[in-house]
Order: sequence, then structure tokens, then C-alpha cells
Amino acid sequence: MFRDGVVRALLSSGSIDVVAEAADGTAALAAIREHRPQVALLDYRMPAMDGAEVAAAVVRDALPTRVLLVSAHDEAAIVYRALQDGAAGFLGKDSTRSELVNAVLDCAKGRDVVAPGLAAGLAGEIRRRAEPEGPVLSPREREVLTLIAAGRSIPAMAKELYLAPSTVKTHVQRLYEKLGVSDRGAAVAEAMRRKLLD
Repeated sequence: MFRDGVVRALLSSGSIDVVAEAADGTAALAAIREHRPQVALLDYRMPAMDGAEVAAAVVRDALPTRVLLVSAHDEAAIVYRALQDGAAGFLGKDSTRSELVNAVLDCAKGRDVVAPGLAAGLAGEIRRRAEPEGPVLSPREREVLTLIAAGRSIPAMAKELYLAPSTVKTHVQRLYEKLGVSDRGAAVAEAMRRKLLD
């Protein structure tokens, strides 16, 4: 029912051709591969493959189609995941016909599209994900971490950093506390998990 209304809205615009329709994600991906449209307007929630999975496959296969997703689900994490997976845009199912048409046309011109009502939540999700996991390490603690990963002893670190061995021990203890570990091996493993080591 929703799909029929969308198709009518796109066709009545006079500037958009609908080359295929699909009932599930697998059929949608097959239609994209066959017809290679400029834009594929897909429901986020589809049987077989969801819209984000289709978008990821389109990007992976380097197909020329830009995927624009429509969903009744407007949680920021869902929108973020869809865009991360390769979707070129995300609209709510409450979008008007003109918003859908304009979004498809904008997408065809290479623009990314996010419904204004979703943008604030998406910005918050981006900020949340950009925050470092756990406490932030000081520059000195990062130096100590790098030397621990290189297998240096406390005396060797003290010499290299021009610090007293007791000061290095204090930095190591603080580093362990921040990482929630109690030994060198665990510190290096946790630092790698958090991408603190190059």
C-alpha cells in the first residue's frame, strides 16, 4: 500500500521514471544490478535483506546506484548505521510526497539527504560515537603505553623519558587504572581494542 503511493507520487512528478519494484531486499538488489538506476528508494525494513544491507552491497559491488531509505523507525542509531553502511539518505515514512520526490531528485544529483526531523538525532548519535571510550589518556600516559607495548622495562622507560623510575611507576599505575587492567599484557590488549596504539 505504501509502495503504491510512493510509485504514484514519483511518476506524477513528471521527472522521475520508475524502472522496477521489489517486495524484499534480495529482489531489490537484483533489480538494482539489472537496471542500474541512479537512485533506489527502499524501505529500511524489508524481508530477506534490510535496506542498509542492500546499500552496503551496492557500495561493495561498486554499483552506480545511490540508495535512499525510508522508514517508520527514526532512531538515530538506525539512521547512523544505514548511512555508515552506504545509504545516501534517510527519510521518515511521514515524509510528504513532495519531500520524497525532492529527496530522490537531490539524491540523483549526488547530494546526501536526511529528513530534517532526523538530523538533530543523527548529530547527537555522531557526537556520542565520537566520544572516546573510557577515560582519556594524558600525553605522558600515551608515551608510557607506547613504551610498554614496545616491551621496555621501568628503568628503560625512565631513561628514555628523562624521569625518575618512581614517576614512571606512577604513570604505569594510572594507565592501568584508566584501562581497567592490572598487567602489561592486558594493558596492551585493551589499548589495541580501544585503538589507542598505532
